[in-house]
Amino acid sequence: MSDYLQSHKKITLAHGNGGKLSHELITRLFVPAFTESAESLNPPEANPNEASGLQELADSARIIPPSTNLVFTTDSHVVNPIFFPGGDIGKLAVTGTVNDLAVMGAKPLYLTSGFIVEDGFEMADLARIIDSMAKTARECGVRIVAGDTKVVEKGAADRIFINTSGIGVLLPHAPAGAASIRPGDAVIVTGTLGDHGIAIYAGREGINLKTELKSDCAVVSPLVERAMQTCSSIRVMRDPTRGGLATTLNEFTHQRNFGIEVFESRLPVREEVRGVCELLGFDPIYVANEGKLVLIVPPSSAEDVLKALKEHPLGYDSAIIGRVTERAPGRVFLRTVVGGERILDMLIGDMLPRIC
Repeated sequence: MSDYLQSHKKITLAHGNGGKLSHELITRLFVPAFTESAESLNPPEANPNEASGLQELADSARIIPPSTNLVFTTDSHVVNPIFFPGGDIGKLAVTGTVNDLAVMGAKPLYLTSGFIVEDGFEMADLARIIDSMAKTARECGVRIVAGDTKVVEKGAADRIFINTSGIGVLLPHAPAGAASIRPGDAVIVTGTLGDHGIAIYAGREGINLKTELKSDCAVVSPLVERAMQTCSSIRVMRDPTRGGLATTLNEFTHQRNFGIEVFESRLPVREEVRGVCELLGFDPIYVANEGKLVLIVPPSSAEDVLKALKEHPLGYDSAIIGRVTERAPGRVFLRTVVGGERILDMLIGDMLPRIC
């Protein structure tokens, strides 16, 4: 790869025309990284009937799933800046899609990756992003099996956009879904709120924080597995990304016959995140996260699930932050530290655009 980067410094429109430069880009940059990552998880000889589309440079990947109980998702990533404290757009593309599968109670298996890259993009930056994707995929046990790359004119894509799709297989004790939520259920969040959104914003705007705040960009599968092993009747799980915790909870209550009460005093928020939010008029409960879970579980299981989550480093700051109530059906409301209440509605606009 190093020889290729020495002779190709920037992406050009010719890299996207399907010809020789396109072929070289795929075979010299993408295929070695993603094939090596996949083979470290499951060598081809372990399943001779399975062939990766990357290995064959075919238009699709032929995969042999372990069952027909599949879960599928797709996501696009347009974060700015593309490199940020705690991660980059490549790591985010993998973790975001893997997490969308995991919160459904699925074991992620395969990913596809589609790149839209601007003319003039630094080849070394593309290699760094690809390496990050391969490393993250390897760490969370998924295989990147197919992809596509398009090159557009400078200014048409703000450097690079990545689309990823994922397939997983449903595990035992997967959450039943929002329809199973009952009054009295406990609401749990697995860590501090708003780390990702504020880290991105601080990096974008050049805000010099006294402490090194990093994005929480991480794969949540270990927390999902712990929760499902502890409780066989989890109601629902989500990763509170765009719109933050408040938006996720509103998705649970929308057109339902229950409400959710959240206690402000129990919300885990880092002081630096709270400080930036107070300075700029943001609310951390609406700021994006990329390595957290929101779970609703039966009250009898809440403490056991919380204990299991807190025993893992990713869940150390987990907290029971609220409860499901018959009061105010279809609504989410916050019990403030001074004893008042306010409705937590969905955002109409976007406080922090381009954060995932």
